[in-house]
Amino acid sequence: MTKDNSPAVLGLGNALVDVISVLESDAVLEQFGLPRGSMTLVDAVKSKVIYDATFSDKSELATGGSVANSMRALANLGGNAGYMGKIGRDELGDLFRNDFEKRGVKTHLFESESATGRVMGLVSPDSERTMATYLGAAAEMLPEEVSEDLFRGYEYVYIEGYLVFNHALIKACAVAASRAGAKIAIDLSSFNVVEANLDFLKTLINDYVDIVFANEEEAKSYTGLDPEAALHEIAKGNKIAVVKVGKDGSMIKQGNAVARVGVIPAKALDTTGAGDAYAAGFFYGLTKGYTLEVCGKIAALVSGKVVEVMGPNLADEQWPEVKAEIEKIVG
Repeated sequence: MTKDNSPAVLGLGNALVDVISVLESDAVLEQFGLPRGSMTLVDAVKSKVIYDATFSDKSELATGGSVANSMRALANLGGNAGYMGKIGRDELGDLFRNDFEKRGVKTHLFESESATGRVMGLVSPDSERTMATYLGAAAEMLPEEVSEDLFRGYEYVYIEGYLVFNHALIKACAVAASRAGAKIAIDLSSFNVVEANLDFLKTLINDYVDIVFANEEEAKSYTGLDPEAALHEIAKGNKIAVVKVGKDGSMIKQGNAVARVGVIPAKALDTTGAGDAYAAGFFYGLTKGYTLEVCGKIAALVSGKVVEVMGPNLADEQWPEVKAEIEKIVG
């Protein structure tokens, strides 16, 4: 895939493979004690049992993980993307590496004796999706594996909020990335992640972070404020604050500049990965030097396209149309 010479973005996250299987009934969910529509963390043994019970020749495999989805989409847009995570020495690990390298994403993948992390995405007959997640190797990235050299050549480092539970790792990455001259962005990922790590996040964001992505629930957990007030609070210190407010679009602020961006008309089929796609579009605009408003419009476009398909990724043949629509936005 051809790349331009725009600044590069390095994503740092849980390297997972999504294994999507359509169920004939919800009996399997009851069998394994998985509440419909939930995301449940499972161990290696239970993950394998679920895999063996549900995998078929109709199952689909795709690279996954929140920031991984963003970097995959950024590369598909033609932007310069890199990715850092940890995989196992197994077939799913090979699939992850090969898929990213095929798309032109520069990979920095550590390896573990544990199996590659996987998300068993079980789709009920009515399209409801239930997820059983085994983090495996993804959760084993170590602070001592991170060096300043890994971050050289990247303008932005984008950290997945789900990694924040590993305080030592995130601090090591923030210090190394800052020393390498990169700007740091973080997605708050989930309100319960924010609540469980609030003091650490406040220190991290205050001391190291330049860009914060949050939805209204996450913004409220972080600031205690409604979306508008949260936007102003998060943007203090000249940070770029992005607060997404569902069907009402998003608000973006840096300094005294505030942009309000709506959503595109879309027939929502599956909202999985909408926030990941938003970040991809936003970084694409940012690395092109576009205004915050144009970055937001590109982000809304990519996000709106993703909710119209099952799963977090557009098909390869859809990207030329998306790029053509971006050209209209930027004029």
